[in-house]
Amino acid sequence: MRKLSLFFVLFLTLVIQSCSFSSKNNKAQTENPVQVDTLEIKYAKGFSIRDFGDYKLVDVQDPSGENQLKYHYALVPRGSNPKLPSDYIKIETPVNKLICMTSLQISNFYKLNAEDRIVGITSTRFLFNPQINEQLKEGKTKKIGIEGEFDAELVMALNPDLVLVSPFKRGGYESIRNLDIPLVSFLGYKEVSPLGQAEWIKFTAALLGKEELANKEFDEIEKKYLALKAQVKDLENRPTVLSGELHSGNWYVVGGESYLAQLFRDAGAQYFMKNNNESGGYYVDFETVYSQGANADFWRIVNSHNGDYDYEVLEKTDARYTDFKAFKDKKVVYCNLRDVPFYEQTPVEPEVVLADLIKIFYPSELPNHKPVYYDLLTPTDK
Repeated sequence: MRKLSLFFVLFLTLVIQSCSFSSKNNKAQTENPVQVDTLEIKYAKGFSIRDFGDYKLVDVQDPSGENQLKYHYALVPRGSNPKLPSDYIKIETPVNKLICMTSLQISNFYKLNAEDRIVGITSTRFLFNPQINEQLKEGKTKKIGIEGEFDAELVMALNPDLVLVSPFKRGGYESIRNLDIPLVSFLGYKEVSPLGQAEWIKFTAALLGKEELANKEFDEIEKKYLALKAQVKDLENRPTVLSGELHSGNWYVVGGESYLAQLFRDAGAQYFMKNNNESGGYYVDFETVYSQGANADFWRIVNSHNGDYDYEVLEKTDARYTDFKAFKDKKVVYCNLRDVPFYEQTPVEPEVVLADLIKIFYPSELPNHKPVYYDLLTPTDK
């Protein structure tokens, strides 16, 4: 009897331990579900996507590292209700209706043939996209106001699935923050490489359910961009490029680790602030720019001048501009935002922008390329 009792106690102990282990294991699996797949992101530093089968977890952060805030979204197929981590905002997919806050965001929808998903935008200034312009005329897309002055009632009436926001931009989202509509942070504009910015098309595609198309489009962008970059990689006598102009007495520049600096490097040129290790932008005085950029071979200018823009206009803006080597040599690289959909398309067409610059810096390398966004400013007859 004593042996039988001892055997029973040992058996009961093993059963309890086994049940306890099983319970803990099941709990661990519930809290930390097995990861099925991680989407390959080659260049973008601002987001990652993990696929757990019945939902995806998307983590967003500032690609430049200037801000430490992070944003978490759980993409869930419409109608399903899986158990999600508590710190993730639930987004039902595919997203059918949304609001874009910037032209940079619109570029992704243009590339994915998904302009019809956009029911609200902020500004129509320099809006080129023919479909969205038609949607505005028909009332299928509405203007919701400007940053800090959004029409909350209109936003509610549009009933979007989400609003794409740029959380670090000036203005504010206080008027729509409490509308029970997810605000999804889109930080592609802060990527420090052209391919990194273009890769945000995969982020947008995950929301829209267009991943296959996004991968196909990005692969083509990457292939063309890398081929162009390789074409000028070993060229000697690389030109130096100045960028920007004076506004209210100050000159806005971006650092040597910025998106623009990387674009110039890939085009076979050197940015005049190449020794600066900043990735963001800041204002400096004329003297600082002159000391570092007066002898630059080229000068890039992007503005929205109303009317013809030429060297005479540039000289009248500030007579000191005539002292720059690029002005004297008539090598100003120009883009007028009134004439081309620069912000509306270039985020997903970095290979076209790169080709424009290579054509300007090394004309013989791309003799048949026709400028799309950038071209040399036409000299005035004097």
